[in-house]
Amino acid sequence: MQRHHRTGLSCERHFVNYHRVLSRARWSAREAARLLLDLLINTFVPAGPVILGLDDTIERRRGRRIKAKGIYRDPVRSSDAHFVKASGLRWISLMLLAPIPWAARTWALPFLTALAPSERYCHEHGKRHKKLTDWARQMMLQARRWLPERELILVADMGFAALELLAALSRRGVICITRLRLDAALYEPAPPRRPGTSGRPRTKGARLPNLSEVLKRTSTRWRRVTVSGWYGEGDRTIEFCSGTAVWRHGGMPIVPIRWVLLRDPLGRFSPQALLCTDPAQDPLQVIRWFILRWQIEVTFQEARAHLGVETQRQWSDPAVARTTPCLLGLFSIVTLLAGQLGQRARTAVLSDSWYRKSHPTFSDSLAAVRRHIWCETGLVMSRHRRKTSKPPRALHQCLINALCHAA
Repeated sequence: MQRHHRTGLSCERHFVNYHRVLSRARWSAREAARLLLDLLINTFVPAGPVILGLDDTIERRRGRRIKAKGIYRDPVRSSDAHFVKASGLRWISLMLLAPIPWAARTWALPFLTALAPSERYCHEHGKRHKKLTDWARQMMLQARRWLPERELILVADMGFAALELLAALSRRGVICITRLRLDAALYEPAPPRRPGTSGRPRTKGARLPNLSEVLKRTSTRWRRVTVSGWYGEGDRTIEFCSGTAVWRHGGMPIVPIRWVLLRDPLGRFSPQALLCTDPAQDPLQVIRWFILRWQIEVTFQEARAHLGVETQRQWSDPAVARTTPCLLGLFSIVTLLAGQLGQRARTAVLSDSWYRKSHPTFSDSLAAVRRHIWCETGLVMSRHRRKTSKPPRALHQCLINALCHAA
């Protein structure tokens, strides 16, 4: 009922119709995603490269009527040495990594989210099962069609470091940045073909040493830099080395890359390697782009904590496929609404004695939007016709300030 009050349907007798927009109504989620992306681009990234983040998440759901659920590896609770299973729905979400001026940091703003059904579900319904890389390719090509003139940069984790995906996106002008295995087979580019040579042209040159060997060599030249905003922890001093190569595997496409090898001089994290499908790209810029990927995890967590993800109870197939994308899209809509508020309203911060914040987070922006809406509509919506005295304005403001953070 709380949602009906917020949408002005508190007096609607057949309030069940409110839920039919998800379960029965005909509307295009893809067109809604296009409109949302246009608003986000025009507001936060009107010029320059468009940086997109891609990742999957598990929504824990139970129930016999939820047909598309499966059993997957829980990415939050699992580690390299400990495997934890989770039953639920797997979603893959494409987000705009955009700087938010009043938050003084980059946020991941979802605009296109797709349900990736389990292999068992596809087998039972006679459908071809698509891997996450297949979903990623389709979603990124859709974004390319929506933004044909902009430079697109995709940031993803190692799960999307697949040669078929990287080659398909590179052909469409999308620069991909992912993690790279330390034992990946890297080669020098193929040498120029000599005149009069017969046979198929060479696709690769000499084999290069594995990055795990480069890491151990004493002759490797490391460059030390300080990177700001390292996974949300502030400044971090790291060392890196870089080079270009051709990544090839038998029967797979050939992808020219720039590899970047990272290590921590204090040993606080294990060495890791990155790849960029633009060999001419500056390696330091590749590092700065990749660490923005952490904001995707923050968005997933904020959506669970404040927007009701994993609390919905719809069982019909259309409602299941629509609700979570709408909730994730609501994260971006709240950000857009907060950007239209005054400077004082959108920068208001709720701090505790044990946790001080210098800039607003998403929960503060959500509270600011709620406060603005409630101040406009009022909190008293009585059905009685008799005259009642309005509460004092000070009490009214106090109630709004208390509820906008607790709702």
